[in-house]
Amino acid sequence: MTQQTEVGSAVSAEAQEYRQGAERPLGGYVLLMTVFAGVVGLAGLIAALTGRGLPRQIAPYDLVLITAGTHKLSRTISKDAVTSPLRAPFTRYRGTGGPAEVKEEVRGGSPLRHTLGELLSCPFCLDMWVATGFTLGLLFAPRFTRVIAATFTALAGADFLHLFYARAQQAAQG
Repeated sequence: MTQQTEVGSAVSAEAQEYRQGAERPLGGYVLLMTVFAGVVGLAGLIAALTGRGLPRQIAPYDLVLITAGTHKLSRTISKDAVTSPLRAPFTRYRGTGGPAEVKEEVRGGSPLRHTLGELLSCPFCLDMWVATGFTLGLLFAPRFTRVIAATFTALAGADFLHLFYARAQQAAQG
């Protein structure tokens, strides 16, 4: 056996032990992490080559804007009925979820399909990608990024007002 084959066998054995019989698309996760690291690395290289240094600090306003915008954009992509065509190749509809949201189940078929289904149907999973996008946006196109983040922040605020209003209506009706 060659050393490469031995390493491959050891990795495969570790993956099987980790899975404990469950469907865990570790290869898909590795691919997605590689893409993420590649995009961030490429953005860092472009920033360095174009003389865009990292800011000494993130302004509190920008942090709040990115935080609320990330929350809303992640939920919009992962849970909104209108964005379900983006998720349809990777998920199956399972019913309604929260207000204006759907519940979906990840499809199998291939490790990459399963991984993308998990990413696209999980707002917590998408948060890293969206927050990184907003952060890179602040580095390369800050005015445009603030407008987009502000839009999604306003939508998040409106969502909470809708929920508060509905709760107040229910309380008033007894």
